[in-house]
Amino acid sequence: MVTRGFFSGRRPPSDTDARIPPGQYLEQGFPVLSAGPTPRVRTEDWSFTLKQGPKPLKKWNWAEFNALPQSKMMRDIHCVTAWTKFNTPWQGVMIDDILADAGIDPPTAHTLALSFDGYSTNVPTEDLITGKAMVALLYEGKPITADHGGPARLLVPHLYFWKSAKWVNGLQFTERDEPGFWELRGYHMYGDPWREQRYSSDP
Repeated sequence: MVTRGFFSGRRPPSDTDARIPPGQYLEQGFPVLSAGPTPRVRTEDWSFTLKQGPKPLKKWNWAEFNALPQSKMMRDIHCVTAWTKFNTPWQGVMIDDILADAGIDPPTAHTLALSFDGYSTNVPTEDLITGKAMVALLYEGKPITADHGGPARLLVPHLYFWKSAKWVNGLQFTERDEPGFWELRGYHMYGDPWREQRYSSDP
């Protein structure tokens, strides 16, 4: 099931062209797209776990996670369904700060992001660290709504937005590049919007 929010015109102003990847159009709203029903995760039930394979490395509850250093990101985001949204403001915990609190360096080159609804997506570990990604807790200064992945979602803004897993509850370091939900269904294993890596057949 896919649900959509409202859409604006598809022709971006010419001065924005350099910020819009090939095949995308500028969106003024924030469409909602989901693979299934929206889970309603209470913060008192939320937790976040780092794993190496099946082995837990560290786990945080909501209060503990919110006590970690908070950072802000203002980024353009790009959905595989062809919309791009400029200047989206997020706040949350950088993956670097999660690893620092756990007292570990990334143990493998591959990572699976895990979600409360069983969704997963693979992201190279190097695309999560050195300031590239966060677990977002706020959008526009407010708690992220459930339909946009709240109470917490992964934010990897330089990749297509399906890689920014909604309702995230953990990262699992893996020895090999394991496909997640959409990757098993034909989406690209990496998902670079500037190379139009939408599907597994794309280079």
